[in-house]
Amino acid sequence: MLNLIQTQKQTLKISPAQIQLLNFLQLNTLELEQHIKNELEENPLLEEGEEEAASDFETSDENALSSSEDRTQDYMDWEEFREDDTPDYRTRVNNFSDDDNAYTPTLVETASWRQELKEQFHLLPLTERQQVLADFVVDSLSDEGYLNYTAEAMTDDVSFTSGLYVEEAEVEEIIQILRKMDPPGLGARNLQDCLLMQLERRQDEKAKIAAELVKKRFEDLAARNYEKLMRLSGLMFDDLKDTLALIATLNPQPVVGSQTGTLIVKDNIVPDYIVTVEGDIIDVELNNRRIPPLIINKAYAQEVGGSRAANTYVNSKLNAANWLIEAIQQRENTMLRSMRTIVKLQEDYFKTGDVRMLKPMVLRDIAERIKMDVSTISRVTSGKYAQTPFGIIHLKDLFTEGLMTNTGEEVSNRQIQLTLADLVSKEDKHNPFNDFQLAEMLADLGYPVARRTVAKYREQLDIPTATLRRVL
Repeated sequence: MLNLIQTQKQTLKISPAQIQLLNFLQLNTLELEQHIKNELEENPLLEEGEEEAASDFETSDENALSSSEDRTQDYMDWEEFREDDTPDYRTRVNNFSDDDNAYTPTLVETASWRQELKEQFHLLPLTERQQVLADFVVDSLSDEGYLNYTAEAMTDDVSFTSGLYVEEAEVEEIIQILRKMDPPGLGARNLQDCLLMQLERRQDEKAKIAAELVKKRFEDLAARNYEKLMRLSGLMFDDLKDTLALIATLNPQPVVGSQTGTLIVKDNIVPDYIVTVEGDIIDVELNNRRIPPLIINKAYAQEVGGSRAANTYVNSKLNAANWLIEAIQQRENTMLRSMRTIVKLQEDYFKTGDVRMLKPMVLRDIAERIKMDVSTISRVTSGKYAQTPFGIIHLKDLFTEGLMTNTGEEVSNRQIQLTLADLVSKEDKHNPFNDFQLAEMLADLGYPVARRTVAKYREQLDIPTATLRRVL
């Protein structure tokens, strides 16, 4: 038994090089591009080129001498080139098409909403002391524009951080000024307060009725207990319906889509695979336009080599360069084998683009077919995207569990989710179906699922409960 355990440990043991390669497989196209750029900057033996990497690189003194003499002949007249500091990239001819050029994400400069709010304060006739308090109050707001601190707590904080003795009334005065600024709801302490602040700016009768409901019957509003609201408020059905419609137009967050910085990167998804369909033929290729081919810089190795320390340095960089080139090749082979297997299993889906044609598939199905570990397949598909004739898809969305129908057919849970969403879309919104009813309806359609499964699928589809789906 002891020998068996030791044998299992040796079998499961993974070398550091294998772990490094597994982590390398997890990189997507953008991450690999950045990794290669970093390696090109750090490793002088790596350079971009069209030739194959020379893994059997050999150094020869004669070659080094001849190449050295060639370089000497090139620069015999040093005075002619001494003042020529033109970078190489300005004289390099671009022999590639425009599609091969790699562009960095666009940086869009925007103003922070906090900065705009401080500018509103600076336009008011406030003293320097009040401006300091105003900046502190603005910085105390949450990313949604709520004020989660009391005036007393902020008084202690600003007194401690600024070294000023501040009265609570001074902070409260700044808070009241803030609550009158745009957008409406700034400085609210909770959702109820935020809605009331927006309704108070309206002077019509409907806004007063809505404010009364929000102030006194907020919990019943959140629970959508319409019968109780009509009974306690004395509102008729049509009046309550108009009031709820008015409340629905209010903004639950003072700041929507808040921006925490002044620079936003508009980052687009770069697909790792390109899937093309022509008739019955499905072709898979890697999106390598952004990945430059790498070769070994032999000239640098021959020039630097000589002393023992220099040879050690060259060998270490040479091993790192060869490992990177081989790792990229192995990554491409593994990714292509995995993707081609996925396409073969989901052939009907890739030909039609219909999600209902997805077959149940898990990571183990791919791993068994290409004789690899499940963790390897997970890294190859995690965070990876594929460009298809019907759009860009996330590979993880292709992996779904299966369920046996009443007719003995195995279908994916994605098909059941689509059926569930279709049932919810056709329900009577005045009397929506609960999870038990939805489970029974799915069972009648041939999908025997439990209520807990229906609740899980409903949450995955961002469908609220029956109470929250109910409308007047």
